[in-house]
Amino acid sequence: MALHHLRLAPHALLRVAGLQPRASSRLAAHHHRLLLLAPPARPWRLLSPAARPRALTTAAAEADGAGDGFFAEESTSWGSLGVSDRLASALRGAGLARPSLVQAACIPHVLTANDVIVAAETGSGKTHGYLVPLIEKLCSKSSNTEDDNSQDTAPGAHDIVLVLCPNVMLCEQVVRMASSLLDESGEPLKSAAAVCGPKGWPAVHPDILVATPAALLNYLFDYDPEKRRRERFMRNVKFVVFDEADMLLCGSFENQVIRLIHMLKFDEKQLSRAQDAGKEVSPGSDDEYHHEDSDSEGSEFNGLDEENEGNLVQDRPGKVENSPAGARKDWRRVRKIYKRSKQYVFVAATLPQSGKKTAGGVLKRMFPDAVWVSGTYLHRHNPRLERRWIEVTADTQVDALLDAVKYGLKSKDHDAPKRTMVFTNTVDAANSVSDILQRVGIPCILYHRESSLEERANNLQSFRENGGVLVCTDAAARGLDVPNVSHVIQAEFAACAVDFLHRVGRTARAGQSGIVTSLFTEANRDLVRAVRQAEELAQPVERAFSRKRSFRNKLKKQALQRREASLA
Repeated sequence: MALHHLRLAPHALLRVAGLQPRASSRLAAHHHRLLLLAPPARPWRLLSPAARPRALTTAAAEADGAGDGFFAEESTSWGSLGVSDRLASALRGAGLARPSLVQAACIPHVLTANDVIVAAETGSGKTHGYLVPLIEKLCSKSSNTEDDNSQDTAPGAHDIVLVLCPNVMLCEQVVRMASSLLDESGEPLKSAAAVCGPKGWPAVHPDILVATPAALLNYLFDYDPEKRRRERFMRNVKFVVFDEADMLLCGSFENQVIRLIHMLKFDEKQLSRAQDAGKEVSPGSDDEYHHEDSDSEGSEFNGLDEENEGNLVQDRPGKVENSPAGARKDWRRVRKIYKRSKQYVFVAATLPQSGKKTAGGVLKRMFPDAVWVSGTYLHRHNPRLERRWIEVTADTQVDALLDAVKYGLKSKDHDAPKRTMVFTNTVDAANSVSDILQRVGIPCILYHRESSLEERANNLQSFRENGGVLVCTDAAARGLDVPNVSHVIQAEFAACAVDFLHRVGRTARAGQSGIVTSLFTEANRDLVRAVRQAEELAQPVERAFSRKRSFRNKLKKQALQRREASLA
């Protein structure tokens, strides 16, 4: 029986827990047997910290000998990383006095022309890790242009940072973070705008454009009958960031993103070929772009923003790129050596690399020369997290859930708002948990994919400002930065490694501590045992299960093999 049956919990059960139910017309009087949460069989405990996991490729992270494991050494400043005084002052004004370990590791690489892949745990500062060096590059380019007083710049020439994100909320968050870096006059150092959901193309061209793949492709294909705008935009894009890269390279996003990568690389090859031939190619000229795609193909991306907002990735058939129509286009596919004119940055908190079809495998194949920067606790247990594991039964799940929520609302700092996030696997379960909490007088906020974008934005803003309890699905697990979340509760245990890592990553962010309470049933027992063993041995959690299938299926197979071996 699923968790959504909690909403039918009888009043008597709440009274047994010492709680007075609230009157509600939504309650049903049926007595159903409940299935999921129970008081712990033994006291909650903090997992003993294992040996510090080593950073995979990050020199700066390996230098972390003491401290909280978030900030870089005292001797590491923004200036020492190659950031100008003007941008460093803006960072301090935004409350970022020192770089984090991940920022110290990736900023110098992004400041070069190298392609960079940043794989680091949630809450490690990855967004500023790419925004800071790219804004620095834009500012440096602007200064050089003004000093040279160049008159030969092509009309409309304007270096653009393109940031691709999987959903509208994350797009708007990146824009807010970029816009918070202000100059002496209080204006943003570089303008940023989002193209996603209901938001159309900005009237004034921004320096940083943040978009979902569907919205960007709609713009490039549907509304440009002469195809000139697409060519100019592709030529002006000099830096491309794929935020939440593992999600963008999988499922319903995969065809769109691979298509965009091919289009961007095609522009690089076209420009390189023209330079080798000693001639200039204007972005609006009649060239191979006109033979690349038909306008009608953009229609296949309509309406995907709202669907993908819930972060539920489903495979969708579609073409990545048209087949070659003749010798005139073949060169763009086979030419591997060309002068680079764009930089690609991929950022993710979970980046599986085992297998050619995983996001990490795709990146290794498509960008073999990219620099990889990995965080200290990528896919591993964060020692700043206190873990509470509670095995539950059908009869006590309401009691266990309410005890966990009440525990998270306790705080020694009575002035600070307390923030607790309660995760469920389905929208029905989220609605049921919300009903239960409100029936016993605990106000809460709902956040899931069936709510409108406006409702989600308002609820998230209320949670940021006022604290309280946010009952949500995994739509709130990825990318969203809500400061000072002190407690994460898994009312239903995550079904896959990526969801698990992103859920627990909502707390203990930016060097702070946090608590994660995981409620699980007998059906999840083998799964939980595998996760806890991986954490205690400082091994990647991803080894406990596969991204393509649930923990449960894999562990059931292993248990069956053990039983067969014992009977043999």
